[in-house]
Amino acid sequence: QVQLVESGGGLVQAGGSLRLSCAASGRTFNSADMGWFRQAPGKEREFVAAISRSGTSTNYADSVKGRFTISRDNAKNTVYLQMSSLKPEDTAVYYCAAALRPTRFRVGTEYDYFGQGTQVTVSS
Repeated sequence: QVQLVESGGGLVQAGGSLRLSCAASGRTFNSADMGWFRQAPGKEREFVAAISRSGTSTNYADSVKGRFTISRDNAKNTVYLQMSSLKPEDTAVYYCAAALRPTRFRVGTEYDYFGQGTQVTVSS
């Protein structure tokens, strides 16, 4: 069992930055691919970014490439999402996810656990 708790969301002006954190419980963190997804009101959940269990491979949605950076600290069982140059269209609830088996990163159904989410609101 893995529990994921996100933090770091909030209200920010367009062009600003936020760093999301996801703290994971359990000994399996180091064996899990980790991802971030988001869901805006009235829209389906979409992939944002992912990082392999070793941290050597990352993947980003085209909409955030060059603006967002995913990283992880396996010693702290934590994954981060550094978000810069934020846009109003980045407004959403952001969810952390863990996959205990190798994934294709972008497919949400391949993740075994999701956190409760943290709200990010970007004002224009």
